[in-house]
Amino acid sequence: MDYREKEEFAELSKALGHPHRLEIIKILADLPTNSQCMVSNIVDQLPISQSTVSQHLKILKEAGWIEGRIEGPRVCYCLKDDVFKKYIKLLLELKGNDKR
Repeated sequence: MDYREKEEFAELSKALGHPHRLEIIKILADLPTNSQCMVSNIVDQLPISQSTVSQHLKILKEAGWIEGRIEGPRVCYCLKDDVFKKYIKLLLELKGNDKR
C-alpha cells in the first residue's frame, strides 16, 4: 500500500468514527440498487437535527463514502459506487499477506 492509498484509507476510516455516520452509511446501504435518499428521509430515521445530519453528510461526502445530487430544492444522497469494495481492499492491503 503506497502513501496515497494509506491517506485514502485513513480518510475513509476517520469518517466512520461516529455512530450517526455509521447509521447514515447503513441507511444508504439498505437502499435498493441505484436508489437515492433525501436528507429528510435520513433525518426521520435519526434522533438528531437536520443541521447535524447535514454536517455528518458533508464529512461522509468529503471522505468519499457518499455522493449527493441536487434535485430542485432538495439534495439526494447515495453511496459511491464500489466504496465498500475499495475500503475492504485497502483494509486487506494494510493487513498484508500474512495468514494469521
